[in-house]
Amino acid sequence: MKRVIQQTEFPDLKLVKRGKVRDIYDLGDYLLIVSTDRISAFDVIMDDPIPDKGKILNQMSVFWFNLLSSIVKNHLISWMPDEYPNQCAPYKRELEGRSMLVKKTEPLKIECIVRGYLAGSGWKEYQKKGSICDIELPSALREADRLPEPIFTPSTKAEEGMHDENISFEEAKKIVGDEVAEKVKELSIKIYEIARDLAEKRGIIIADTKFEFGIYDNEIILIDEVLTPDSSRFWPAEEYEPGRPQKSFDKQFLRDYLESIGWKKTPPAPKLPDEIIEKTRQRYLEAFRRITGKEMEV
Repeated sequence: MKRVIQQTEFPDLKLVKRGKVRDIYDLGDYLLIVSTDRISAFDVIMDDPIPDKGKILNQMSVFWFNLLSSIVKNHLISWMPDEYPNQCAPYKRELEGRSMLVKKTEPLKIECIVRGYLAGSGWKEYQKKGSICDIELPSALREADRLPEPIFTPSTKAEEGMHDENISFEEAKKIVGDEVAEKVKELSIKIYEIARDLAEKRGIIIADTKFEFGIYDNEIILIDEVLTPDSSRFWPAEEYEPGRPQKSFDKQFLRDYLESIGWKKTPPAPKLPDEIIEKTRQRYLEAFRRITGKEMEV
């Protein structure tokens, strides 16, 4: 039987934030990040969770953190509850497979987005301006076309319930400083290219993705989640066809359903049919299988 965790309640631990998906606890020297099975769409958290989603996101992030560690340091200390501080022991069952112990960092105040294909808000901006975040692109590109080279398109980091906004690289420099902006741009594109090439060999196109970085010991390190179906647009390579929206392994399937029923994209969230929940779950599982080459233990 699938065990769903929609929200954690750990009375002995200090909860510092409940995000759209993650519950974050302050353990003094470290943070404990727990990936729940919550899912959001259009910045609204659905009332119905997706079973095992938190485990999939957590373990996929662990996969990428380990794979990319020679390129950029990250905040992961452990994802094994037996290695966590003693105060976590009573909650081992809930933490198993869906949590990580991480370093405390000072998060940068921008989202680092890399686009390799023309989709989502980038496609909309291109249709209006012929550019994305002030980066000029060739004319006559179609929806989902591969870009000549990956582009770095940062965004603001919005408060809960607000929308992130695309900004130019010059604006990003004003927020985090020239040197930091240049470094995260270089790192983001490099990481994306490594991940894109690996995923292509495994039948997935990573159309775009979002990275977050933080400062730890005066160094820029990779934090939060990395290259998951929540933070990236994953397309099945065998069905890729530019000029139209693509089928995907991320929550686009859920977004498409919500648009098809005419939901206004404001709370309250509509009830999700069992079929939509299960099909969304299967897409996340398939992304995990392809990317990691392993079956997810659920």
